[in-house]
Amino acid sequence: MDKVNSSVVSEFVLLGLSSSQELQLFFFVFFSVLYVVIVLGNLLIIVTVTSDNSLHSPMYFLLGNLSFVDICQASFATPKMIADFLTEHKTISFSGCIAQIFFIHLFTGGEMVLLISMAYDRYVAICKPLHYVVIMSRRTCTVLVMVSWAVGLVHTLSQLSFTVNLPFCGPNVVDSFFCDLPRVTKLACLDSYIIEILIVVNSGILSLSTFSLLVGSYIIILVTVWFKSSAAMAKAFSTLAAHITVVILFFGPCIFIYVWPFTTYPVDKLLAIFYTVFTPILNPIIYTLRNRDMKAAMRKIMTYYLRSKKISEIPLVRNSLY
Repeated sequence: MDKVNSSVVSEFVLLGLSSSQELQLFFFVFFSVLYVVIVLGNLLIIVTVTSDNSLHSPMYFLLGNLSFVDICQASFATPKMIADFLTEHKTISFSGCIAQIFFIHLFTGGEMVLLISMAYDRYVAICKPLHYVVIMSRRTCTVLVMVSWAVGLVHTLSQLSFTVNLPFCGPNVVDSFFCDLPRVTKLACLDSYIIEILIVVNSGILSLSTFSLLVGSYIIILVTVWFKSSAAMAKAFSTLAAHITVVILFFGPCIFIYVWPFTTYPVDKLLAIFYTVFTPILNPIIYTLRNRDMKAAMRKIMTYYLRSKKISEIPLVRNSLY
């Protein structure tokens, strides 16, 4: 019994993105800047949406929740990845590895449903404008957000149900910058074929189904607008093209990694960067910088902050003169 216990893996070795010392220094600076931009950009969206009364609408309520999920999604592994660029031995405890698997599937599963909710909001706004206020009530939006977290929780718990008790008794090297489920299950001391089937059924079908629903909703919106006017069609296509870009960058890597987990490729860990780092930074750009109302609200908040700062400095100047 002691022999079995001593052979159980207590930690995993993460190979990271590169073994080159020069590249690791570059990655440290690059991803540190990206992470700061992700956190500050998404926090700015949350503060703007909650502070400006003109943005207290279903679309911006869902956008604020998406920004919160993006911060969480970028924070489950990115800070450790950045710290690992400065260390030679990149290790993570068994419990830390399980925690990463739990949070990545919680946040990505929740974001998938949240993106569908946002697409549904746009569908109702464009295709059923007279019923928009009734359909997209505050209660409906709250339910949609709660459903997104519930789906994410059920999804990640179902993944952990067949992962946490896997026997790891030898190999412990994960060729990635975080504990990616398909790569971790291949280290188990048993035939992982059944586990890989379960991954396809769980993550693969969730990714494919939500991606199909999103694309279908965009097609319906474009067809509906096309029958109205060419100008409206051009405007809708311009807006949805940016949204579709984010959807492809988010779902593409997920589908590639989790629909075919039987074979792992070196490019998998590069694809994982898209839904852990690049998507959280693209969402503020796509949904905010291209939005006139959001930019106006941000300028209003900045103007108010600078004005209040100048007013608070006036008494200090007078006291210094005396």
